[in-house]
Amino acid sequence: MTKRANIRITKEFKFEMAHTLLGYDGPCRNVHGHSYELSVTVIGQPIDTKGHVKLGMVMDFGDLKKIVRSEIIDVFDHALVLNREVPEHITSHLSEAFEKVILLDYQPTSEMMVIDFGQRIAARLPENLKLHSIRLRETATSYAEWFAEDQ
Repeated sequence: MTKRANIRITKEFKFEMAHTLLGYDGPCRNVHGHSYELSVTVIGQPIDTKGHVKLGMVMDFGDLKKIVRSEIIDVFDHALVLNREVPEHITSHLSEAFEKVILLDYQPTSEMMVIDFGQRIAARLPENLKLHSIRLRETATSYAEWFAEDQ
């Protein structure tokens, strides 16, 4: 087989996270949680160097797992995520009461989180690979997607 082709590989993850949407006009303005499902797809060419321990792989799924775990899952799993603009008297009380409170510079919607997650993951990928897409499923019927080609 001589033809080189770009191949996409995807690794899926699950994590639990609570958030609130500051200033929102619906029920999500209240603190609530989701069981998120994250799909991360990278694109590249399979390694074709004879004798290479990763021969035939675009990327070892275990290596992709390590990146996503350290950048996303270990950070956000079982955390309460808030917009940094939530009043300080509230965030300081929550930070004292709970171990994992994360303040973000953006509204913690799925749409904004896929942008953030994409930047975090892309920065850690080997040079020969590109982040192709991210899907963050918030509920059984709702998700946000990020595609590199749309940037």
